[in-house]
Amino acid sequence: MMNNDVLRSVRYMLDLSEGRLIEILASTGITISPPVMSRYLKKEDEADYMVCPDEVMANFLNGLIFFKRGRDDRFPAPEVEKRVTNNVMLKKLRVAFELKTEDLQGILAAADFKVSEGELSAFFRKEGHKNYRPCGDQVLRYFLKGLTMRVRPKKG
Repeated sequence: MMNNDVLRSVRYMLDLSEGRLIEILASTGITISPPVMSRYLKKEDEADYMVCPDEVMANFLNGLIFFKRGRDDRFPAPEVEKRVTNNVMLKKLRVAFELKTEDLQGILAAADFKVSEGELSAFFRKEGHKNYRPCGDQVLRYFLKGLTMRVRPKKG
């Protein structure tokens, strides 16, 4: 899934301003100007659209962990991955929102995507492990949709 899609999705889910997104990135030592952030948030077919690089996405997800859970100096900052896969995004979002396996299954089920505990745990295995399974775009989309429904319920 595109880094830009995840960035837009998290922004909507948490109702964050562009300035707040920049602050979250700044908490990891990355400086992004407001015009660049605006370009990351545009859709692919819009003028001035800019692809969000993996380094920026990895730092944003680490910053999101600090934003949601607080920074604890007793623990080292999470690793900044050179390549951000859907599995990495899923792992970091799980940590940021303090989700357990049952929570993940409930979130995916709420988005009409059922997954077994075994299938889910395969996404969190280390690449190269015999039970590792790559997380597809569809799974990540359903997860983001379900998480948005949980974090930002519709007012009715």
